[in-house]
Amino acid sequence: MYADDRPSGLAAFDGRARFVLVTEDELPAALKDADALLVWDFRSRAVPAAWPVDGPHPRWVHVAAAGVDTVLCPALREGGVTVTNSRGVFDTPIAEYVTGLVLAMAKGMPDTLAAQRERRWAYRETESVAGRSALVVGTGPIGRAIARMLTAVGLRVTGVGRTERASDADFGTVHGFPALPGLLGDADYVVLAAPLTEQTTGMIDAAALAAMRPGARLVNIGRGPLVVTADLVAALTAGRIAGAALDVFDTEPLPPDSPLWTVPGLVVSPHMSGDTLGWRDDLAALFADNLDRWLADQPLRNVVDLRLGYVPTG
Repeated sequence: MYADDRPSGLAAFDGRARFVLVTEDELPAALKDADALLVWDFRSRAVPAAWPVDGPHPRWVHVAAAGVDTVLCPALREGGVTVTNSRGVFDTPIAEYVTGLVLAMAKGMPDTLAAQRERRWAYRETESVAGRSALVVGTGPIGRAIARMLTAVGLRVTGVGRTERASDADFGTVHGFPALPGLLGDADYVVLAAPLTEQTTGMIDAAALAAMRPGARLVNIGRGPLVVTADLVAALTAGRIAGAALDVFDTEPLPPDSPLWTVPGLVVSPHMSGDTLGWRDDLAALFADNLDRWLADQPLRNVVDLRLGYVPTG
């Protein structure tokens, strides 16, 4: 399934594969005849509604994103389908984006730009990030890239992931997910890079925000529903945490009447943290490599564990 921006590099498969471009409305009928499905429009949530409960369906689904929560549904999970994602494309760009946000918040850049627009000379002191602590929730490739880059600018980084590790090359220590509530109070920055699963949905709620330091900041580049939006709005409005940055939301695009646009201390960006120049070509190249493998009956890259909802890292 493609958006209007058809991926590049598919001409090389002429004669070996036939590509059919479909809209969301055309998807239910197309699934019955397709051997494989490319979800190029990664924001689309059309697959669960269109997926056949029984009868013919694609044997392989590739998603042009790191997260696959938009396509998973019971019928797909139980239908013997192989699902792959685009893990690896967004690691460094997202790590750069998160590091930029951390530095911008520590150095008061939103206030600096606001004062410039008002032609107001607003001298003030800012914070250093050296020696501050960051807790990264999600220890997959994106979380690891974030950890390495935050460490490089001087932060002390700890991770929360599926598997506890006493000694880890990128995080030093990785705690299991159940330990999260007890770790929030030790972090100056809490960065969410976890996949959206039953376990992670709503994990940053009123109780989690109350456990954070008053001077702490939250960054979410994972999935919108990791955070309970109303609870974050309340915490920022009351000044219970120093600030937050969101690149993902429950509803995208973010509606104009959302309180998130004007809540104090919040940076809003339109799901763009991983999108650097050439990112679509990188996504297309990864899919083309997997398609080569699929046509040759070779093992695919980035196979998702459908029970977990993501590619396990061990």
